[in-house]
Amino acid sequence: MANRRDFIKKTALGTLGISTTIGCKDLAKGEQKAPVLPADYATVKPIIISTWKHGFSANESAWNVLTNGGSVIDAVEAGVMVSEGDPNERSVGLGGLPDREGKVTLDACIMDHNSNCGSVSFLQGIKHPISVARKVMEDTPHVMLTGAGALKFALSKGFKEENLLTPESERDWKKWLEQSNYKPIINIENHDTISMLALDENNNLSGACTTSGAAWKMHGRVGDSPIIGAGLFLDNTVGAAAATGLGEAVIRTAGSAMVVEQMRMGKSPTEACKTIVERIYTIHKNHKDMDYLQVGFIALNKQGEYGGYSLRSGFDYAVCDGKQGNRMEDASFKMEWNEN
Repeated sequence: MANRRDFIKKTALGTLGISTTIGCKDLAKGEQKAPVLPADYATVKPIIISTWKHGFSANESAWNVLTNGGSVIDAVEAGVMVSEGDPNERSVGLGGLPDREGKVTLDACIMDHNSNCGSVSFLQGIKHPISVARKVMEDTPHVMLTGAGALKFALSKGFKEENLLTPESERDWKKWLEQSNYKPIINIENHDTISMLALDENNNLSGACTTSGAAWKMHGRVGDSPIIGAGLFLDNTVGAAAATGLGEAVIRTAGSAMVVEQMRMGKSPTEACKTIVERIYTIHKNHKDMDYLQVGFIALNKQGEYGGYSLRSGFDYAVCDGKQGNRMEDASFKMEWNEN
């Protein structure tokens, strides 16, 4: 992973002189570390933040939408669709690692600045569950559809059913079956969800979250990603937050909603994320999941300030704005992987 960490570093002096009209892709000639900025640095809008390395390409797509007249909800949908449609991203959409029965099952949710939201869970055969979730939000009186009902709805809206189990994922599943040892370890090499938050020039927020869930899970398992308040939450008067990691731990704490509440009480995005990670640690420190537990949050407030924090090392996220461009940043964390 050494090459992956050799990000291109930029100095604050050089970055602060760049016009805010430059697009993220124009500045992103490789993965970048964020420069060290002065304390009075003013954030710029729009701004996008998303989880893990696959958020880097997702940010570019979202940025193109935002800077070419699209809405912020259009942007987050388009952004995470990049990961959903990439068969090399083994934890989202097409090519996602299956459950223990060899079935790729998908969860997703989306939320706009008016607190409208839509969600699908345990959806099979549809490459872009985030778009189905948006249809649930816009075309039904409900928030969540699941399983066969979600698939029936998707087909009625013109989505195409297809086999999402790629040969590579099928090979890995058959290899796993040899021992059938289930440990949902989530780290930088074996991540899961892509979550994306965005703030537009009109000061409106939207968010999206999509995943194929923990590999080798029980058939029918649903994590935090499609649950508003757990995997994703926003309040357009305060800010937005989203989660990645072991969904059961996030659900137990209503994680993303609690991060937003911490920002409501005046904490910065990073401080808010840290508070809820600490809460998760307190609840789980003697739990059977602790040996492999990883949880991380990203957050974005109405002022355009952003941050992230994780339980263990290895969580990174992508940030994109018109001043610094598109870059990867490492989240602060509570402990290393070899700590208990």
